[in-house]
Amino acid sequence: MKLDPRHLELLSAIVDNGGLTEGADALGKAQPSVSRTVSMLEARVGAPLFEKSRRPLVPTELCLALAVEGRKILAANKSASTIVASYQGGRRGVVRLGGTPVFMDGVISAMIPQFQASFPEVRIEQSYGYSNELRDRLDNNTLDLAICPLNPTTVGDGFEFVPVLQGRNVIACGYAHRLLAKPSIRLSDIANYPWIAPPTSSPLYQDMRQVLADIGIRDFKVSFSGGSLTATINILNNSDALTVLPYSVVFMARRQKTLAALSIRIGHPERSLGLLRSKAAPKRPSVERFSRFVANEFASLSATITKHEQNNLWRD
Repeated sequence: MKLDPRHLELLSAIVDNGGLTEGADALGKAQPSVSRTVSMLEARVGAPLFEKSRRPLVPTELCLALAVEGRKILAANKSASTIVASYQGGRRGVVRLGGTPVFMDGVISAMIPQFQASFPEVRIEQSYGYSNELRDRLDNNTLDLAICPLNPTTVGDGFEFVPVLQGRNVIACGYAHRLLAKPSIRLSDIANYPWIAPPTSSPLYQDMRQVLADIGIRDFKVSFSGGSLTATINILNNSDALTVLPYSVVFMARRQKTLAALSIRIGHPERSLGLLRSKAAPKRPSVERFSRFVANEFASLSATITKHEQNNLWRD
C-alpha cells in the first residue's frame, strides 16, 4: 500500500503537537482540512488512527507507528530545504578553478583554506593553465573561473575580466642570498649570477628576457628552467641563482622566509592579475561567492603589498 507522504507528515504533526488544531497550526493548514485528511487516511488504511470519543486525542498504536515515518519525511524535507538554501546562498557547491601555476601556488593557494574555513561545503577543483588554455576551457564550460595575468585590452569577446592586482615584477632570490647584505645593489653586481628561467609558455619567461635586456645583461647563464614554483624556491635557497617573479608571490612567502626581492627597480608588465569568466556561463552561487571573496582579499592584499614595497623594498 502506498501512502501519501504529506499525510504521514500530518500525522506526525498532530501527534507531536497534541491535537488536530495544534497540528494544523504547525503545518500552516486549516483545521477542517486536517480533519478531512485524517478521515481519508483512516479509510485508506482501514483502521482508526485515534481513539474514538477521547479528548484530548489519543493516537492508536498504528497512528504512532505511522507518525514515526512522518517524522522521517519531515526531517528529510527540512534537510532538503537546508541544502537548497545553502546552494542558493553560495554556501554549498563546486568551483572549477584554473590559473597560472606561479600565482595559484604562490598566492591563491593561501586564500582557499581561508574561504573553506567559512564555507566548508564548497569544493574547489583547481587546475593549472596559461591564458589561452584557460580561455578555451572557460569557453567550452569545463572551467568556472580563471585567475590569471592579462592585459585588459586583450581579453577578447565573450569574456569578462576583473583586475584585482596590478602586475609588478621583481628580481627574486633566496632569503639568505649574499646580495641582500649589500647596502646598495648595482646592476653590475648581478651580471655574473646564474638565472632560473620560467617555463617558456609562461608570461614570466618573456618578462625575464625583457628585464635582462632592459638592464643591459645580454649574455646570461640559465642554470635551471621549466620547474614549478616549489622547485624554483628550493633552488634559490640552495644556490646564488636569481629569477624574475611577481612581487605578490615574493611578498606572500616572506613569513616562511623562503623568498626575497633585490632592491633593483625593473620594468613592470602591462598586465594585471584578474578574474576571468565567460559571459555565457551560468551564474552559479558558489562561484559568485568565491569570486567576491577573492576580489575582497586582493583589495586588502594590494594595499598591504604597496605599503610593504614602499617601506621595505626600495632603499633609495
